[in-house]
Amino acid sequence: MTQVPCAAIAANSCLELRYDGYSRIVEVHAVGISTAGNPCMRVYQTRGGSVSNEPIGWKMMTIDKSFAMEVIAERAQTPRQGYRRGDRGMSRIISQI
Repeated sequence: MTQVPCAAIAANSCLELRYDGYSRIVEVHAVGISTAGNPCMRVYQTRGGSVSNEPIGWKMMTIDKSFAMEVIAERAQTPRQGYRRGDRGMSRIISQI
């Protein structure tokens, strides 16, 4: 379940996915287990839709709500301003930039 977002980090590439009914392009900064015990990823969304009507910016996404995830050829502009290693929203980090 975490393999695709971890591959995006390793390749320094963007990830295209469907989440909450919207197509999104994100840059994955960290992948892990949330403090609630769910597989998650901290991303910077560069474009696409959003339930909150904020198509660009920092998001914490639950991986099991994501589908059709694919690493794309677009290079990630990581790390984005505001990123800090050791994400406190995660109880366990699997991969991070």
